Amino acid sequence: MAVPKKRTGHSAQGKRRSNWKATKPALTKCPNCGSAVLAHTVCTACGTYKGRPVSKKGQIEAPQEEVKEVKEVKKPRKSTKKAKVEETAVEEKVEETKTEEVVEETSEEKAE
Repeated sequence: MAVPKKRTGHSAQGKRRSNWKATKPALTKCPNCGSAVLAHTVCTACGTYKGRPVSKKGQIEAPQEEVKEVKEVKKPRKSTKKAKVEETAVEEKVEETKTEEVVEETSEEKAE
C-alpha cells in the first residue's frame, strides 16, 4: 500500500481544496402554480410534475358520499399511570386553592 513520504502542508492542502465549492440548487417555476421548485422534482405546493398530477395534492377531490363508520367502544383500563398523575395534580390544585382562600380570609380580617 502506498504511503506518502512527507505530510502535506496547510497551504498546499488549502490550495487543493480551494475549488471545493457548493453550488446553488437549480430552481425552476412550477408550470401549474408558479411557485419555485427544485429542478426534476415534484412541486410541493400543488403536487404536479411536468404538468401532470402525481401526488394527492395535485388530484382534484371528487365529492364522495358520506359513509358513517361504526367505531368500537374500548373498555377503560382499570388503572393507568396517567390517571394517577392526573388525580394527584387535581388534588394539589384543590389544596392550593384552599390555602389561597385561607390567606385571603386572614388578610381581610386584618384589614377590618
